[in-house]
Amino acid sequence: MSEVAARLRSQRRFWAHPGSNHDRLVRLSLVVLPIGIGVLTAFLVTAPLFMGGDVSFVLDKNKVAMAEERLRIDAADYRGQDEKGQPFQLHAGSAIQKSSAEPIVQLRDLNAQIGLPEGPASVTADRGRYNMDTQKVAVDGPIRFQTADGYTLNTHDSTVDLKTRVMQSGGAVTGNTPTGTFSANSMTADLAQRTIRLDGNARLRIIPKRANRRP
Repeated sequence: MSEVAARLRSQRRFWAHPGSNHDRLVRLSLVVLPIGIGVLTAFLVTAPLFMGGDVSFVLDKNKVAMAEERLRIDAADYRGQDEKGQPFQLHAGSAIQKSSAEPIVQLRDLNAQIGLPEGPASVTADRGRYNMDTQKVAVDGPIRFQTADGYTLNTHDSTVDLKTRVMQSGGAVTGNTPTGTFSANSMTADLAQRTIRLDGNARLRIIPKRANRRP
């Protein structure tokens, strides 16, 4: 084996071992991408959906490009089950750390799906930035949460603190339920307590025709 090949193998092993940047990125994905489902669940006062304890997954990487001080993962998919046995799939179009001196991982084309008893639910976001030093994630642009049984939630430019497990939206939030619509100027979600607070002009509109159709 050549010296270059040996060095690349060593780098890959370091990236993949428990506690490494790769391991932290996987755990980040398991927490951040299903956040929308959890926030929606907390809002509807139903069973929590966040993964706790050990989570099993299979990593499917189409391409990994490595340089001396940079790592790039293209089209990474993570599949597994949460502690309730509900299957999930997480996808990142790319995850890039430009330099070993820069603790920021740039994430693009993010989406997650989880199988719930009521049907599949999904979360999508265009891009985000994970700061490995502060353990905060900034999701840039629109975020959309949707479930098969008629719940949606839309917001944008949210920040997630993985230490405190608190999510703060950067702007207005709107959504639909099977019985009506809701909106507010901003949203704060405590992911540990599974509670959500809508701030500023919080409104809930019940549509009678929808409510009458509920079982």
